[in-house]
Amino acid sequence: MNTPILCSYIGGRSIDNPALPLVDNIEPATGKVLCRVQQAGDDEVALAVAAAKQGFAIWSAMTGAERGRILNRAAQLLRERNAELALLEVRDNGKPIQEAEVVDVMSGADCVEYFAGLAASIHGQQFPLKGAFAYTRREPLGVCLGIGAWNYPIQIACWKSAPALACGNAMIYKPASLTPMTAIELAKIYTEAGVPDGVFNVILGSSKPARQLIAHPDVAKVSVTGSVETGKAIMADAAKTLKRVTMELGGKSPLIIFDDADLDQAVSAAMLANFYTQGEICTNGTRVFVHESIHDAFLEKLVARTRKLKIGDPLHPDTQVGAQISGDHAATVLRYVEQGIAEGASLLAGGQRVEVPGCEGGHFIAPTIFAGCHDDMSIVREEIFGPVMSVLKFKDEAEVLARANDTRLGLAAGVFTRDLARGHRMAEKLQAGVCWINNYNITPIEMPFGGLKESGIGHENSLVTLDHYTQLKSVYVELSGVACPYE
Repeated sequence: MNTPILCSYIGGRSIDNPALPLVDNIEPATGKVLCRVQQAGDDEVALAVAAAKQGFAIWSAMTGAERGRILNRAAQLLRERNAELALLEVRDNGKPIQEAEVVDVMSGADCVEYFAGLAASIHGQQFPLKGAFAYTRREPLGVCLGIGAWNYPIQIACWKSAPALACGNAMIYKPASLTPMTAIELAKIYTEAGVPDGVFNVILGSSKPARQLIAHPDVAKVSVTGSVETGKAIMADAAKTLKRVTMELGGKSPLIIFDDADLDQAVSAAMLANFYTQGEICTNGTRVFVHESIHDAFLEKLVARTRKLKIGDPLHPDTQVGAQISGDHAATVLRYVEQGIAEGASLLAGGQRVEVPGCEGGHFIAPTIFAGCHDDMSIVREEIFGPVMSVLKFKDEAEVLARANDTRLGLAAGVFTRDLARGHRMAEKLQAGVCWINNYNITPIEMPFGGLKESGIGHENSLVTLDHYTQLKSVYVELSGVACPYE
């Protein structure tokens, strides 16, 4: 049986260029080749920009209500195809099917539906003046570039494309090279729903076409989800043409558990904040600060429940922990485990590879818990992006607040306490773009999502995203004549 070839999707169709080099797309759970991916070159970049400009001319001329109806149809198609898209996502990413069927596709559909509903309400304002009036127009930017990450491929593609398209823009989307498959399916769904050709294009390959698009004078805006280092490089390149940039980058987020917290709920949150999607989530609360008076009781419950987690074939409905995205990434995670041990942390659970029957070529790591951690340890200060939790003791509110904020990153934070006044005080003082009180990693579309400090610029989701995909034009209208002092 021939291995399928995946091509870039430009102008409403797959662009097959046999002259392009091919790269194997590997299934993380098995190490088998899922497909071969054509690596887009200069011609594909030029074609995508030209197609996006043509699509933009048609799409931006539609009313918001017309765009909204088409996007609603796309959301409907996503929900109808949830099972098949979730299966594809699992094979491409390695996460458990029980997660993908509930979160990945459905949250993407929620996003498309949300911005479909907003499309008709995008408008400017009118300002009465003396003998004149002014008004503003909220106009689309033009061609936008979206750059995705590999941990939530279809969700991120929806989070970037839905607001861009609702505002009347066209988008060229570059998925992560490790997870290219569902972005192509999203593009096909948009076409089937009635989005004009060229309005949503997908470029496949390495970072080279992305860098070309960042530098392209006809690209108006870049939205990226990725590492801090990637974000800095993109921002530097985008500055050369003063492109608008929004970016959601890395984190090393604190989860703070006070002595009055519901202990079972706090343990549940800590597990979700570290082991969901094999720990490959940017907002994960990997620094778990526990009040000294409940520290031992917390660890006892945490370790017992963590050891019960089912690691296995991601396609099995009972699997709770899937495969790391690649062999290289798994090796990096395990190096951090070795560093944690070398620096004196106590390994209480996990920390080793797991062999899964039927998935011998996969890269599975047991959920890992370190105790006895200190703030200066590598596992505490650096983003690991794997199932590795560091537990730290604290004595009081002021101390833990200072320690939690002692990082160049500021993506997320969580607080568990029955004292809601304290919860709100902490949320005010924590230097994080998203703060959860008595929950963790909940990201409803209605709520802005973005980081502070080196964790990003701008936001995804919510009404505020409309500001990132539109430009404001002021128009002054004279009603009484020009007051000119010259004869």
